[in-house]
Amino acid sequence: MKLFQKYHSKFFVIAIFFCCSVSIANAQNDTSRRQTIEITSSYKPALRNSVKINLYASPITADTARPRLAYNIPPQNLFFAYQPVSLKPLALDADTTLQLGDRNQLKVGFGSFATPYVSGAFSFGDGKKNLLNVYGNYISSRGNIKNQDFSEMNVRGDGSIFTPKSEIYAHAAFAQHEYYQYGYNHALDSFAKADIRRSYHDLSAGIGFRNIAVNDLNFIYDPHMELHAFSRGGKATETTLLLNLPVEKKFSDAVSLKVTAKGNFDKYQIKNSTQQVTNNLVELTPEFVYYGDRFTFHGGITPAWNNNDVNILPNIYAEAQLQKNVLVVQAGWIGNYIANSFRTLSAENPYMQDPADFNNTKQTQYYGGVKATVGNHFSFNARAAFITYNNMPLFINDSLDGKSFYIKDERRIDNLQIHGDMNFINQDKFTLTGGLDLNTYTGLLDNAKAWGLFPLKVTGSLRWNAFKQVLIKGDLAAFSGAKALLSNGSQKNLKGGTDISAGAEFKINKQFSAWLDFDNLLNSKYERWSNYPVYGLQVIGGILIHF
Repeated sequence: MKLFQKYHSKFFVIAIFFCCSVSIANAQNDTSRRQTIEITSSYKPALRNSVKINLYASPITADTARPRLAYNIPPQNLFFAYQPVSLKPLALDADTTLQLGDRNQLKVGFGSFATPYVSGAFSFGDGKKNLLNVYGNYISSRGNIKNQDFSEMNVRGDGSIFTPKSEIYAHAAFAQHEYYQYGYNHALDSFAKADIRRSYHDLSAGIGFRNIAVNDLNFIYDPHMELHAFSRGGKATETTLLLNLPVEKKFSDAVSLKVTAKGNFDKYQIKNSTQQVTNNLVELTPEFVYYGDRFTFHGGITPAWNNNDVNILPNIYAEAQLQKNVLVVQAGWIGNYIANSFRTLSAENPYMQDPADFNNTKQTQYYGGVKATVGNHFSFNARAAFITYNNMPLFINDSLDGKSFYIKDERRIDNLQIHGDMNFINQDKFTLTGGLDLNTYTGLLDNAKAWGLFPLKVTGSLRWNAFKQVLIKGDLAAFSGAKALLSNGSQKNLKGGTDISAGAEFKINKQFSAWLDFDNLLNSKYERWSNYPVYGLQVIGGILIHF
């Protein structure tokens, strides 16, 4: 019994192992039976939602400030005939490269009154780093009246050197103008040609420096100087130094401060005379400038030193747009000096005597007017002004034979002036311009009349590209007669004149063009100066070469 209990547990384990072995062997031998295990669970895995932070921004405050859009787009009619208009977009630097090819031209011709004509223009340089332009012309004529001859020759060169931010420019010029005092009674008097010859020579040079890009301090400057050596056939000489020093400080697009200093220094001497005449004029013009969208204001004063005389002149003027880009009202109170010299006065009247002294003319005016643009092509300007001149030079016939003029200054002249001008421009196809000046000279203290000054003057110009190869042009100058004081002391009202010129240019090919001009079509023998009738109808033509 004890033995059975001892091996009972071992026997039980062996029996279970034997039964499992038989079952596994039968399962391996029976391949047709397949056992599966199914697991059933109610657990379903799931991801928990992450915690999200919600931001609730406060709304932005609305900007109610009105933006200042100071963009002035020029209308189509602002292509003025007397100067080019450059368009410079803010996002694009101006390209100064010259168009290669037709950079030079030569114009030659011949006409009535034995008139040869030559002019030329030549350009050198790339236009980016350096540029040189050379101009020249010559013309002479012989009239029907004895000694009614003249000739003009002009040569000038302008050069520039460019850097990224500035430009250095200079020029040199020579001019020779020759006239003869033919305004005498040819039945009574006779003069040798050398005795009535008026030959003027002007040798000049100048240099300047300006910035072409805005610097860090927002300064704009352009100082330049010019020197003239002027003479009349070795009989009288004059040297003139001109200084112009403008600078502008821009505080913003609308506000700036301008200061300009000007100097005119003359030394004049007649041959075989120990007396030397000096004529110095210095002006300083500070002004405050405001550029608004519809209002522009310039305010300042002009201290001036005219030799030993010191004056404070006004410099106040403004413009207001009543209708933007259509109607502008303008008004001002301004004063300045006109520098008189042998060079400037002889250019106005070449038949004058050699002066003994000079006085500069002070000019003060009050003016008001309107400017308007009508449509895309037409604009006009009308202005009324009350002007006072002090020390105005007047030209009077000499008392011997009347062929020359001497200068007599008028201490005061009042002038109520009406000025108007208009232009109709259709791009570069058609241009019509006109101007009118009506003057009423009163209040004279030293002279009975304003000798030699025009009461009325009308001017006009026409340029029409009628066809692709044809240019038609015309010019008008009409004026009422001035008052003249003759050699015998009597007064004379000069007849008015109308001078109409017309011409055409025909382009033969890319290099050659033919041109023809008619001057004084009405054959009017008017007198700009007493005893000096002009040429009549004159015809001149020739050829123009581009290369």
